[in-house]
Amino acid sequence: MTMALNRGFALTWLGHNTFKLVTRGGRTVVIDPWIEGNPACPKELKTFEKIDVMTISHGHGDHMGDAVTLGKKFKPVVICNFEIHAFLQRKGLTTSSPMNKGGTQEAVGLKFTMVHATHSSGIEDGGQTIYGGEPCGFVITLEDGTRIYHAGDTAVHSDMALIGELYPPDVALLPIGDHYTMSPREAAVAARLLRPKVIVPAHYGTFPVLTGTPDMLREELKKQKVTAELVVLRPGETLS
Repeated sequence: MTMALNRGFALTWLGHNTFKLVTRGGRTVVIDPWIEGNPACPKELKTFEKIDVMTISHGHGDHMGDAVTLGKKFKPVVICNFEIHAFLQRKGLTTSSPMNKGGTQEAVGLKFTMVHATHSSGIEDGGQTIYGGEPCGFVITLEDGTRIYHAGDTAVHSDMALIGELYPPDVALLPIGDHYTMSPREAAVAARLLRPKVIVPAHYGTFPVLTGTPDMLREELKKQKVTAELVVLRPGETLS
């Protein structure tokens, strides 16, 4: 377990780009719910006692594969774009709360701001790919004002400077795997634009094609003169 910020929350990496966040107020948030089919998720972390909120960054199965199952079981507020909301409603999930980029909504005492991401968002359903709206990231503001930025799957983009200006993140969860998302080089530029206090790399190592590594990111951060603390978690480890 790594101690950082000492702000009273626990953020556990479940592998790939899925995280479990437990806040100071005891709220449980699951970010991009891909659990059962996630080969990086430790077996002992595939079950939950409760889920208060789920956020979904885009429609790909490795980011929302368990949204319907977990949503029906725990009845969390599911925060996502309108198109994913409509898909979940058709699947019988009744607790989704849609929004769009630039907006903020409050759920269970936390604030969720939807921000831009550059990726794709098709939903695989019955052998067809249906439109899943635009991909996004989220800035989650906790009870004490701490901000956690989950970039989702994205390339680096200039709007990250605006995110850093409008919602300065304490913690930035950045994909580094390359091929489908940013590489370590681009993630380091993203960090320079965002100016977080702590960086947690994600979306790497799950499959052979995701070749970016934390060591590569560390070197690129030095080149960009980024002084944020780099916290490398193994799947199942917690940033507290």
